[in-house]
Amino acid sequence: MAYNEKLSDRIREALSDVPQVEEKKMFGGVCYMVDGKMCVGVVKDEMMCRIGPEIHEEALEKRGCREMDFAGKPMEGYVYVSDEGMQTKEQFGYWIDLCLEYNPKAKAAKKKTSK
Repeated sequence: MAYNEKLSDRIREALSDVPQVEEKKMFGGVCYMVDGKMCVGVVKDEMMCRIGPEIHEEALEKRGCREMDFAGKPMEGYVYVSDEGMQTKEQFGYWIDLCLEYNPKAKAAKKKTSK
């Protein structure tokens, strides 16, 4: 299944003034990297948010938010947000802001070295 292009457009627009943004296809969706680190993206019809482990449990209490799991493994500090949780501009901005606030603290993925 393809990812929600309209949601991707919303994210791209929200990040338009943020320096060092790179768009990458991954997870069968799209991810927006900020400063070389995974920040926010779209998987199917949901927004994937990297928010950090310190507010993970609090975020799960928000409407439309659920834990991200990858290959059946929960990923603390990452959540999925459905349309229900980002219908208004304010709700959408809340999630984008959380991702951008955590980004400077996030660790970049280790680069794969070729042999």
